[in-house]
Amino acid sequence: MTYISIFAVSFTIALSGALMPGPLLTAVIYESTRHGSKTGPLFILGHAVLEILMIAGIIFGFSQFISTPLALRIIAIAGSIILFGFGLSMLISLPHLTLLQTVTPTKPSSLVWLGVTMSLTNPYWTIWWVTIGLGLVLAAQKQGWLAIIVFFLGHISADLGWYSLVALMIHKGKKFISDKIYRGLVLFCALALIAFSVWFVLRH
Repeated sequence: MTYISIFAVSFTIALSGALMPGPLLTAVIYESTRHGSKTGPLFILGHAVLEILMIAGIIFGFSQFISTPLALRIIAIAGSIILFGFGLSMLISLPHLTLLQTVTPTKPSSLVWLGVTMSLTNPYWTIWWVTIGLGLVLAAQKQGWLAIIVFFLGHISADLGWYSLVALMIHKGKKFISDKIYRGLVLFCALALIAFSVWFVLRH
């Protein structure tokens, strides 16, 4: 497999996952109205840090400890509780949400940390990495460290491109979307997040 092929495969698989609605997308939509278009890139910076650690863990054998049924169940329950709480806080904030608010100054580290939190508390993120991600990393590892770096760059480029686009669209959309539509979108995302957290606990 050439490096171009590794990048293309990694980018395509990551993009297919990023396009699916989930906790990270919900958080980016919610926070972009308050913090502007920088929300997407800063969220993905935190997301990238976690993914680098996960790739390192796979290479050095750590994945075998978190891929056991008990570990995955603990991750699923803990993550679902945090996601439920985030969804609930979105519901509580609904009456006060408006797109007319100015962009709130915030420390970049806050959004980076939120990117870490929303990724880490998503049970699917861990499961994806100890299954599909595990196979892809091990396949790239056979071709050396450069192949692993190319794999990571392809993977994170898809996430960065998509979530940056979403944040930009939400931020610029203030001119075209009413508060009623915005609150409806946040309501849908919050209910989806709560439903996801409950479903995941029941499933595991």
